[in-house]
Amino acid sequence: MDWLNRFSIAAALSIAAAFPAAATTIKIATVAPEGTTWMREMRASSEAVKKATDGRVEIKYYPGGVMGDDATVLRKIKIGQLQGGAFTGGEATIITGDAQVYSLPFLYRSQEEIDKLRTKLDPLLKQQFSKAGWELLGVTGGGFAYLMSTRDIKTRDDLKAAKVWVPQGDKVAEVVFKVAGVSPISLPLSDVYTSLQTGLIDTAANTPSGAIAFQWHTKLKHMIDLPLTYVVGLIAVDKKVIDALSPEDRKALDDAFTAGFERLDKANRADNASALEALKQQGIAITTPDAAERKTWEAVGTESFKMLSGQGAFSPEMLKALDAALAEIRGSSGK
Repeated sequence: MDWLNRFSIAAALSIAAAFPAAATTIKIATVAPEGTTWMREMRASSEAVKKATDGRVEIKYYPGGVMGDDATVLRKIKIGQLQGGAFTGGEATIITGDAQVYSLPFLYRSQEEIDKLRTKLDPLLKQQFSKAGWELLGVTGGGFAYLMSTRDIKTRDDLKAAKVWVPQGDKVAEVVFKVAGVSPISLPLSDVYTSLQTGLIDTAANTPSGAIAFQWHTKLKHMIDLPLTYVVGLIAVDKKVIDALSPEDRKALDDAFTAGFERLDKANRADNASALEALKQQGIAITTPDAAERKTWEAVGTESFKMLSGQGAFSPEMLKALDAALAEIRGSSGK
């Protein structure tokens, strides 16, 4: 009967070879509208993954917020309906508070400083996501966000009378505005445009390109030329899905998204520059605060940072790494 067993094994192997294992499909939700730079680069990365893995790994996107807000997306990931999502730093605090390390208000001085910081902090951020059971495929810098409004806002006192939006779950933004004496209105990113239409809010912060991508610029008429915070976007996927890939397919995924996010960083800077010019052409009124007003806002930032640190908003590891990186960067630059 040995010949029969050998025949059965050989037949089974032949059948297995004829019917290769089904592709792994990673479903990712994002609020980014179709046609944006983000979606263009993410789709390019997905095609690169599919090609490099001979179709063994495919990525399917659900853009435009069709899968719901960040909390809904996270629930769908837990039950397996989705495998990942694209989040802002504020939205990702439900995974780890360290996701907002780049969002600290009035702390960062320039794009060059952010670039240097990211070489130190991005790897640690990836570790923090991994501890929470997630794989961070990439981080991209969206640029500095500015306060924009339907009303003329020139000072901190003007802002106190405004109806200011903060992203749902964004603890940093909530603390900052409360320190400034403002009672913010917390809403999902996907609800901002409608809320500007109805008057539920009249003031929101975003990058120039973000304001145009989400069509907020059709409602907002004024902007304060003072960077409030630095915006990042990231893609996080259930770690179990990534761990199940072969080493070769995992490398292909990492390589494709590393390249994609590098392209996206460059594109975002160009988009913000052109978007700012477009906003000016549209007639948005830009107010530049004087030195005294800037100091007022910087004091708000300092107080907010102390409060957030005291509340444990960030891990000790991240705060230590941030302090060390800033000291090194500013010491070497002489600034």
